[in-house]
Amino acid sequence: MPKKTNDKSKEKKKKLSLKRNISNNIFALKAIWRASPIYLFIYLSSSIVYGTLDFLSGSYLLRKIVNDISSGTPIANALMFTAILGAVILITYTALQWFWRVTSQKMYRKIAMHIQKMLFRKAATVELACYETPSFYDKYVKAMDEAQNRVIKVMQTLDSLIGKFTALFANSLLLFIIDPLLILFGLFPLLLGFFRRLENIANHKYKAAKKPINRRKEYVRRTFYLGEYAKEMRIGGMHENMLRDFRESIRDFCALTKKHGTRKAIFGYIRNVGLEVVTVLGATLYAVWSNMVIGPQNGGMNIGDCIVVIGSIGTISYCLNNLVQNFAEFGEHALFLEDVRFFLDYEPTLVGGALVAPNDGGDIAVKNLFFKYDGAEHDTLKNISFTLRKGERVALVGSNGSGKTTLIKLMLRLYDPTEGEITLGDQNIKEFSLSSYRNSFSTVFQDFKMFSMSVKDNVLLRPQRTGDRELVEHALRESGAFERVERMKNGLDTVLTREFDKKGENLSVGEQQKLSLARIFGDSTPFVILDEPSSALDPIAEYKMFENMMRATKGRSVIFISHRLSSAVLADRILLMDDGCIIESGTHRELMDQNGKYAEMFNRQAQNYLGSEVKQDAC
Repeated sequence: MPKKTNDKSKEKKKKLSLKRNISNNIFALKAIWRASPIYLFIYLSSSIVYGTLDFLSGSYLLRKIVNDISSGTPIANALMFTAILGAVILITYTALQWFWRVTSQKMYRKIAMHIQKMLFRKAATVELACYETPSFYDKYVKAMDEAQNRVIKVMQTLDSLIGKFTALFANSLLLFIIDPLLILFGLFPLLLGFFRRLENIANHKYKAAKKPINRRKEYVRRTFYLGEYAKEMRIGGMHENMLRDFRESIRDFCALTKKHGTRKAIFGYIRNVGLEVVTVLGATLYAVWSNMVIGPQNGGMNIGDCIVVIGSIGTISYCLNNLVQNFAEFGEHALFLEDVRFFLDYEPTLVGGALVAPNDGGDIAVKNLFFKYDGAEHDTLKNISFTLRKGERVALVGSNGSGKTTLIKLMLRLYDPTEGEITLGDQNIKEFSLSSYRNSFSTVFQDFKMFSMSVKDNVLLRPQRTGDRELVEHALRESGAFERVERMKNGLDTVLTREFDKKGENLSVGEQQKLSLARIFGDSTPFVILDEPSSALDPIAEYKMFENMMRATKGRSVIFISHRLSSAVLADRILLMDDGCIIESGTHRELMDQNGKYAEMFNRQAQNYLGSEVKQDAC
């Protein structure tokens, strides 16, 4: 389980070491290399090619033409050089443009898919407790938000670095040949790199602080357009509360901009003034003075060199300034990639063993089980012991908060107990691999979800195989959802919800529940778990559904939660839970004969239904 921390100074205020900075950026380049090495090689190599050709067609060509003309060299020589250089540039640019237009997008998508797969695979292994730890979940969200763009940005920054270094080297060499003193003007932007770093630090803090505010703003936006909130948003004044939160988010944005914006503006102003005044203007005045005051005949610059200096010093200053910026960007990338690597490097505490769970199931024994949620003061489950025998149907009943759903989660090994153990056969369930153990269960949770995919996909919850169409139809008939699906225009191929398909179907809560129950009948796992699977059904439909379920799951071990005790009558055994403990256990007849809490609850529900019937008769 991830550790919580109250030390906010450790969250994003931390400063990464140089080694970690380099490591995080190399991590990004390795991810691209694994996805598409040819893309990375050509992308970065083209920077050297572009930089060299830009220099030759710019500063070098200008100097050659002007100096040749001023020295009386035949113009044909300059024209021949220009023609050859133009041909080389045309061929090279055509080849590179063909590559970018034909294959670049395909390779880019391949890289994006590779990065997303890394995150999705990791997310599938992270235990549920991580989602309940704010500090971890915040890093998880940031990793999902930043990973793809940041990895690509590292490559783009390295590309820019290579391109600028190529241009810097070529132009600096030319200026050194013209006058070594000119290098001093070009090096001044390195001193301004300090202010660039301060500006980037302020920008990173601004972006990091903006994320939680933006998530809150986006949540408000979702409540106004998602159907699941539509009814509540139209009853009473809830929309006013949401608008209040939206206004508060905007105020927080303004305060954040005021806090960091001034510093960013000051650092940027100092950097720009130093670059434009000291470097560019200073070098230009020096070149003009060398040409016009000293003169070429006295060792000063000739007119061609002067023109090149005026153009090249700006290029050198720009390249140096951007090299500093590139290095600062690597630091910024490293900070954001730290969240990505934290998530990917996280080692789940809930891991599986080497054994494969038996295909035919067996007895599941819960022994002296205690469980407490992280941060809770009291145990949610207390000394729970019982055995789910092979082929037995057990009902879990009890009031809300008694621990029924938590017990189900432990049996599915979504959590591990604080004390005690759960065994399948003679083995602790920790000895089985997580996938083989969990795949032994067909489960419908109380808060089940419908995916914006076809009916078949929503029933199978796995890739489709030959013969699945008949299996899905059978499952829908057993769950009572077939008639509704049969009325759909595209039948089993109908997409649920209209989020991505205008022809999709929206189901009522009761219809969704019936369809979710089809997942039980569409599989032949040895264990079935149902967490209040029929809360949206009327009592008659619920009883019929449970009758179908008992018949269809014959030979399979079933454990289900239901608040309607009339359904529990169909179980082989009933466990009554209260305050995290099992306080009564037995068949319906045995518990009624005990005349304890179960009998009291059952009689109270029966009286409620009876009262309703009497009222109907009276009308």
